Amino acid sequence: MAKFEGVKWAPRQMRYLLPGKQFSLLEPDAKVFGVSRSTFYATFLCFEGIRFFCRKGAAGKLEVNFLNWHKNLERLRRGMTFNLSKAQAGIVPSVEELESIIIHQYFKDPAIRAFLTEMADKGLQGYVRPFTVDEEQSMGVTFPGQPAVRAIFCSYDNYLGEPFTGVVIPHLVRAVGLNKTGCLKLGVNYLMSLKALEAAKEVDPKAAAALFLDDQTHLPLAERYVTEWDSSCCLFGLRDGTVVKIPESDLILPSVTIQGMVAILRDMGVKVEERHVAYGELVDRVKRRDLVVLSSIGTAGIMNRCQKLLCVDEKNAVAATHVPDTGHPLYTKLADAKAYYWDIYREKVKLPAGLNLYKYAL
Repeated sequence: MAKFEGVKWAPRQMRYLLPGKQFSLLEPDAKVFGVSRSTFYATFLCFEGIRFFCRKGAAGKLEVNFLNWHKNLERLRRGMTFNLSKAQAGIVPSVEELESIIIHQYFKDPAIRAFLTEMADKGLQGYVRPFTVDEEQSMGVTFPGQPAVRAIFCSYDNYLGEPFTGVVIPHLVRAVGLNKTGCLKLGVNYLMSLKALEAAKEVDPKAAAALFLDDQTHLPLAERYVTEWDSSCCLFGLRDGTVVKIPESDLILPSVTIQGMVAILRDMGVKVEERHVAYGELVDRVKRRDLVVLSSIGTAGIMNRCQKLLCVDEKNAVAATHVPDTGHPLYTKLADAKAYYWDIYREKVKLPAGLNLYKYAL
């Protein structure tokens, strides 16, 4: 897994209690009860990671820009709904309510204005992390009694993701499709990501990512589908110039970033196919050098290209090794698309069809 560099946290954290719709600002290191269902049983634990850019407009007023972020908020809503009972469904905030809370109550609060001004002056990247907890002091195995949304944001200099080595991990699954949890940002999914990364390091000590297959473990290994990296989605660049995106499903997190990258690539004239990739096909393409670039796509780093992927067999022995063809046009085009994606936030390039830039004056 890659990591943030130069992180600086905002001076306040927000809290929004769902039952009473009560908003408040807390200290940046505000805690939750040690005796809490969120702590003991992981009930009502879901989260989002949302990139933004803070700038000064023509009149010198602060503005914040988000790209397609209503999709992030809708995914957060789905996570909240999953963690609550059917009887509590009515207290889940709408996308518009979440937008209003984060922008008009949190980001517009005078206590954080100086921090946002510094971000705008330095042109720093921003990352807001909404997350949910049960604020009730209880450890009973029931649905949360005082569910709340908290959020805090940071600025950061870089997200170090390239170069990285990955390993296919077929003997662990990130989620089970029947439970419909793979498409949500839930804590347990990321525990499995860490377990998979630990297993990847047993194959290659320098591994920084694990590539998952689907949950159809009864099938022959070659017939199982590739799903995603341990904490991000993936794009496959083929020698004929085609980029392949895996379809969304209950096993795959619907990445807001990958949707933007695909729109940009298509605008650049790159052919993008959305289809499943069987593991047998992946191994075959690696052996034939038909896979020229494999990328990790996620919110913080946008896009990182894999420098080496180790494909293993049923006995966990290396069966094929992918290294990118850095001279192929797709290798450079992916980097160009990454730069273009960030420039959309900064309003330096035109917005491709299908993407929405949300601008808010503070």
